[in-house]
Amino acid sequence: MKVVAAIDSFKGSLSSMEAGNAAKEGILLAKPGTEVVIKPLADGGEGTTDALIEGMNGEKVEMTAAGPLGTPVNCYYGYLPESQTAIIEMAAAAGITLVSDAEKNPLLASTYGVGEMILNAVEKGCRNFIIGIGGSATNDGGIGMLKALGFSFADADGNDPGEGGQALAKVESVHTDGKNPLLKECHFRIACDVNNPLCGTNGATYIYGPQKGVTDDIKETLDQGMAHYAEVVSRDLGCDYTDYPGAGAAGGLGFAFLSFLGAELSPGIDLILNAVGLENELKNADVVITGEGRLDHQTAMGKAPVGVAKLAHKYGAKVIAIAGSVTREATACNDAGIDAFFPVVRGVTTLEDAMKPENAKENIRQTMNQVFRLL
Repeated sequence: MKVVAAIDSFKGSLSSMEAGNAAKEGILLAKPGTEVVIKPLADGGEGTTDALIEGMNGEKVEMTAAGPLGTPVNCYYGYLPESQTAIIEMAAAAGITLVSDAEKNPLLASTYGVGEMILNAVEKGCRNFIIGIGGSATNDGGIGMLKALGFSFADADGNDPGEGGQALAKVESVHTDGKNPLLKECHFRIACDVNNPLCGTNGATYIYGPQKGVTDDIKETLDQGMAHYAEVVSRDLGCDYTDYPGAGAAGGLGFAFLSFLGAELSPGIDLILNAVGLENELKNADVVITGEGRLDHQTAMGKAPVGVAKLAHKYGAKVIAIAGSVTREATACNDAGIDAFFPVVRGVTTLEDAMKPENAKENIRQTMNQVFRLL
């Protein structure tokens, strides 16, 4: 029997690979000699970098970059030497968790630090990029990132329009002659789970702006500035991604990747499953183990375990999911492709005790041991 384990992290408790290894130990208790393959799992959001570093023998590259408001922040990205791939979460340099509610300022918040992370990876030899763009504090159309990469923008007087959302309405021309020449060798794959266009009532500013500090009195002005910026970019670059699904992601960062860097936008789970080579292992698998910290109705709406299940069913494998917590609504996961799911917590306990890594590992081990006695 061949078993493939691809389990998302139990946030605050176990990494993806730790959960997978615990599951493997439990399976082998019940069925010694079983072939168990462990793959890292993430959805392109928080924790993706850590999962792929650990699961694909990557390196953690630590650096300092400009934060959303220009203050230096310590951040890191993943480096996979064999494939010259960098794994970057834009939130590491421009995330909403880096600013307090009182500090949120969409007029000034910039993605410049994201560009610095990309540049650092390019100089390290990376030519392939997997970038998650969730959790941003910015609404700058990607101008900050692009400046760090050598692109430049000018206002009507030929001056730099500045940083943040306030700069968008001032942009009158785009200049690409100063961009880093190595960028033409780079391939960008962007984990993007939203379909919003750049502008309008369903665009970046109206839908995601309020959580970044966009108030009703500046919403329309910012959106008009974004539309103006898009018109200038389309005119000067000869391409128009304004209405492309995902262009409005991360305050217009999706638009910047599409327009300036020829990026591909894909659902996060599809991108990660492809990156870790999961499908190849599933072709002759009998059972697939997946899961996450909590299984609920949101899991069934397309989170990582359901992505694994859909791929597994393509090859006829049975799918078992485990979780620290299972809600009543989790039955929707059965309709979404998970054949059976099991909570791993045994007995009455506190959340604190259940989340202790040693307890979580033992709970997974024993649950898998019991499940595989039936198989």
